[in-house]
Amino acid sequence: MRSPFHTPFVAVFQNEVLLNSKRVAPYAMAILFGGNALLWWGWGPATGRGWATNSDVFIAGVLPVYSFLTLPLFTALIMADPVIRDFRTGIDPLIFSKPVSRAEYLLGKFSGNFFVLVCCQAAFVLTLFVLQAFRKPGVIVQGVKVFPYLKHFLVFVVLSHLVLAAFYFTVGTLTRNAKIVYGLGVSFYPLYITYQTVLLKSLPSRWRGVLDPLLMNWGDKSSKGRSAEWVNQLIIAYDSDLIVNRGFMLLIAAVCLTILYFRFTIAERPGSVEKFSTLNLSTAAERVYYDLDSFQETHSDPIEKADSPEKAILRVVPLPEVARANEGIRANLNKLIAALAVEFRLLLSEHSLVVIMPLAVLISTLEVAFWSVSPDPSYSAGYAGNTARSLLLFLLGITIFYTGEAMHRDRDLRIEPLLWSQAGPNYVLLLSKFLATLLLILALVFLVAVIAIILQGLKHNGPIELTAYARIYFVIVVPNAIFLAAAALMLNVLLRDRNLTYAATIGACAGLFYLYTQGHNHWLYNPLLFQLWNYSDLVGGRNYSQILQHRIYILTLAALFLGLAHLGFPRKSKTTLRVR
Repeated sequence: MRSPFHTPFVAVFQNEVLLNSKRVAPYAMAILFGGNALLWWGWGPATGRGWATNSDVFIAGVLPVYSFLTLPLFTALIMADPVIRDFRTGIDPLIFSKPVSRAEYLLGKFSGNFFVLVCCQAAFVLTLFVLQAFRKPGVIVQGVKVFPYLKHFLVFVVLSHLVLAAFYFTVGTLTRNAKIVYGLGVSFYPLYITYQTVLLKSLPSRWRGVLDPLLMNWGDKSSKGRSAEWVNQLIIAYDSDLIVNRGFMLLIAAVCLTILYFRFTIAERPGSVEKFSTLNLSTAAERVYYDLDSFQETHSDPIEKADSPEKAILRVVPLPEVARANEGIRANLNKLIAALAVEFRLLLSEHSLVVIMPLAVLISTLEVAFWSVSPDPSYSAGYAGNTARSLLLFLLGITIFYTGEAMHRDRDLRIEPLLWSQAGPNYVLLLSKFLATLLLILALVFLVAVIAIILQGLKHNGPIELTAYARIYFVIVVPNAIFLAAAALMLNVLLRDRNLTYAATIGACAGLFYLYTQGHNHWLYNPLLFQLWNYSDLVGGRNYSQILQHRIYILTLAALFLGLAHLGFPRKSKTTLRVR
């Protein structure tokens, strides 16, 4: 008797889960969501109101906000291109030559990727669940609970993003263009805010709850004005409005998938499949290599089609001609510039930037955009200081993951021996990756600073003092970025393993963050000056000289880290093949 698990649907489902397990993006998402839960637990509104962090009211109240702030873009990340990958790599004829129906193929693709998405999203509630075992001053925790986390997660997060996932999957599959889906993911926030403020605001409160896809307008109003003790004992009951809303979302998801089933064609749409459209932290450099000496373009397309996908010809990235001589500072500087251009282009080709950069800008400027900013000592100092602190998490995440991908990309693509055989010193290979990541971080910092200045002008919180922005960003943010990029490079070189490096850096950050929140934040082991600076210190305050000494201290550490990375780099200069 044939096992019910040995079906084409299950095979497609398992394959999608396996493919996603080898991508970096799902792990990065899970870590980000877990860190978000840690902030809500220890520094969220529950601590100021006396609510228990595992009460029904807190769990049901925080999940819609979490769903809105962090998830729509990541839903597009996972659901945009599962079908596009098969047509891009040219394995679609092989797949459809097997006994798999159109429904089994599409449903398996959708279900497998949505399952991975839900697992990533569950990191938030799983972290909150685990934190029940810990105690922190000001944080109230009741007895251990399980069912409220599962129930509210399914209702407020999973069902909300089921319709988004179905919509993104349908659009990406029918258009065969993941960039359209990424654009929809980026535009979700302004569209949703406009929908809330223009259409729903004029409706009665009941209709606002029924027609809100993320349930931001739904909530048990009976808790308003009640004591914290009463709220902590309240059990959230789902009313008919919420049930109608969830049923309507399921109906929309079913309609999207039905349209996809009838409109999907096995034949490739001419000119519609884009090259390198996978939104993954590790696939931008797929089938790409570079030569530090010649940089001659050999093919006009990223992949030259051959008889089969396995015979696809690699492309040499076109870059400016550099000198063949391997000696001399000027020749090596030209090599460094050329290598930096390649690395930066590879970083920019990461489609994950379509999600990460807008999300970083949005969250970093969210508070100054929608809430009032204190004018003490000035509005400009308030805007700059607020955005600089909000950027810290993204500086850490972007540096850790993009440096790791840059350092291990060549080995993953099996072109490391080819690259190492080129004439050029080790520091060209190392500094090009370091500077490319640093330039990406500085571009994010510059963008956030410009938007903060624009928001300050639009909110008429003048005058705009550019010197305040310059002091905060150049004294605090830029040295932090240099230190993080150098530390990440050194750890990747010395530990030699991507996953081990991720575990070590994330563990170190989590451990230091815990020490800082417990009051152990001496400047010697607080390189980012977390909670150790304010604007008055930067304009001649009593800690001004100490902060400047600290900045020199971490820049010295950054230079030491780069030196250690150079010494520990496994490619030895004496084995380099020289071009005569």
